[in-house]
Amino acid sequence: MVTAMRLRLSLIAALSCAAALPAAAHADATHLVVPGETLSGIAAANGLSPQALAAANGLSPQAFVISGRSLVVPSAGAGTSSGAAIPAPLGGYRVRLGDTLSQIALEHDVSVAALAAANGLLPETHVVAGASLRLPGPGTTASTTTSTTTSTAASHLVVPGETLSGIAAANGITLASLASANGLTPRSFAIAGTRLRIPSGAPAASVPATSPAISDGPVATGGRLTAAQIGAIAGQTGAPASLATAIAWQESGFNNGALSVANARGIMQVIPASWDYVQRNLTTTQLNPDSPADNVRAGSLLLARLLRDTGGDAATAVAAYYQGLGSVRRIGMLPETRQYVANVLALRSRFGG
Repeated sequence: MVTAMRLRLSLIAALSCAAALPAAAHADATHLVVPGETLSGIAAANGLSPQALAAANGLSPQAFVISGRSLVVPSAGAGTSSGAAIPAPLGGYRVRLGDTLSQIALEHDVSVAALAAANGLLPETHVVAGASLRLPGPGTTASTTTSTTTSTAASHLVVPGETLSGIAAANGITLASLASANGLTPRSFAIAGTRLRIPSGAPAASVPATSPAISDGPVATGGRLTAAQIGAIAGQTGAPASLATAIAWQESGFNNGALSVANARGIMQVIPASWDYVQRNLTTTQLNPDSPADNVRAGSLLLARLLRDTGGDAATAVAAYYQGLGSVRRIGMLPETRQYVANVLALRSRFGG
């Protein structure tokens, strides 16, 4: 009841503020925040700087945006122009409205295949405005790094928590050679679900020539579950109901039809590699890829495992769910991961946490 009262008061205040805007503001649009969005991502999608969007809404550029809130989107010219590139974290590239992988690759003198590989994507992937992409070095192409002895090279399927350096060490090769063979830089992240080429100099016994086949993973079939249903399933897996439910809301808004640019699917946004890992290692029950309930079950099993691996530290486990445990342990939480964790922990209290 108190929450509802606050929401009504907030809406009244917002309407009052809108009424007080000068006549020239009629060109401004509004944007309804959905789960998982960030201020910087919304700004990028609308061709603005985060500072301009924040100022138009009385926020700090570092503020978290809450799902369900409407933001005023200033008219063109209020911030960064729609044609200007907006910096992405760690010196990468922030996707602008209308961008394609091929256009971005052309602008930065890299091949589409190399750009896609550096981000764990397929070359034909549609990129979403506001997303951050890692950029391989200028002139990088996926084909130029392929040895003429590719037919004898092995491959490796990246699983959650792995790093390039760890994979290189396990195969007795240098990090630089592994990165080069895959059109990456030594600082690139190994993204779960992608397949890496192992240079022919690696010991044959380290990685089998044919990696275990990965399943097709969950299917974004549509349909929704309630918070109570998600909490009940999570409880059966040993994951805290409130934490799993908060992640589900942050990831998809409980929508099993959600499908991300990174190929994460369903209510818990499970990628095929994670689905395969859960099925092989965390359950003896056959998971149904078409089932919203089993999507929640897979995500909750993974969350429970991450909680065990982090000694019950909820913040680190949530960060690992988003970024990968190996990456979190190696370089700490990325800025976007810290924001994700803050959002999930704030949502947790809404679901009984």
